Amino acid sequence: MLNVLNEIDVIQTSLLRALASPQRLRIIHLLGERPREVHELADELGLAQASVSQHMAAMRAVGLVEAVRYGRSVRYGLADPQILAACSLMREVIVRRLSALGSIAAAARRIDLAGPKGPASPSKPPAAAGPQVTHR
Repeated sequence: MLNVLNEIDVIQTSLLRALASPQRLRIIHLLGERPREVHELADELGLAQASVSQHMAAMRAVGLVEAVRYGRSVRYGLADPQILAACSLMREVIVRRLSALGSIAAAARRIDLAGPKGPASPSKPPAAAGPQVTHR
């Protein structure tokens, strides 16, 4: 049983490694809408076709995407619709985390502005520089 779980962990690690790219995550979300050809993805992402082809090869190698040939063209799609669901779920977790951190930061700013004795008062202008002259 432990060997099976270890193998699953290894496979999951390789899948997550393949997703560790902003461009690849965008590709997953685009392919979640509908299958696309490399040139379509390149146009939508503003990347070179060669770059998109490399991303597709990496994701294909771990089973995230599948290629279907139509004559001379190849359309890519998600190998399993749950891939998009998993990426979307992680995105929701991140958004909730950022919202919580934003709320904490906003509360901290309110506390800093209020200070221990109420709202912050403007600071006094600094004393003039130079030697102090005392008159007797």
